[in-house]
Amino acid sequence: MKIVIPVATPSALVLSTGSAFAGPSDGWGEGFGHMMWGGGFGMAGGLMMLVFWGAIIALIVFAVRGFSTGSSPASKPDAAEILRERYAKGEIDDEEYERRKAHLNK
Repeated sequence: MKIVIPVATPSALVLSTGSAFAGPSDGWGEGFGHMMWGGGFGMAGGLMMLVFWGAIIALIVFAVRGFSTGSSPASKPDAAEILRERYAKGEIDDEEYERRKAHLNK
């Protein structure tokens, strides 16, 4: 005579315990599905989720901008500096330099 030992497969265990975790459902909107869609907070829960992720994205954007400002190009030179450079290069003579410098200092 052969002895047969029943063996439970993993899928049978999962299927049999699935309904135990779902919880009781006494009426419309209760049970596992209700907890999944806001847990009683409804529209306010969804709005808070949007605010939370918006804040996370804003922090990332500000952090990236903050770290990338160090690589910005040098500021534009002012008019007096450009005039001095043109005079040093010989593009304008002494009279032109003095006339434009006086005009800038007004």
